[in-house]
Amino acid sequence: MIDWNTYRDQLAKGFGKVATLSPGTVEAVVAAGEAGAKTGHLDAKTRELIALAVAATTRCDGCITVHSAEAVKAGATREEIAEALGVAVAMNAGAALVYSARVLDAVDALDTAKG
Repeated sequence: MIDWNTYRDQLAKGFGKVATLSPGTVEAVVAAGEAGAKTGHLDAKTRELIALAVAATTRCDGCITVHSAEAVKAGATREEIAEALGVAVAMNAGAALVYSARVLDAVDALDTAKG
């Protein structure tokens, strides 16, 4: 099992190393993360719930540890986080269904070409 708090600390150190070697890259990621917040259309908790759902679907442990802490800090409850994760699970299943149809279309296209 991951020690999420230690992992989050390790990531911060690793990000610092990347920032030293490639400061523009880290600055761009930070700017992208802050850009949406500037509009003020979503509150911090909602943004963090979305981030957690995306973190789960992209299988990003670093994103999970960082955004879990931020979501709790923003007032998200375990129940709200679980609901957001439920949406992520549903979307993954939906995406798999959509791409399953695409696979069948590609297979059908092969059959048509042979025809």
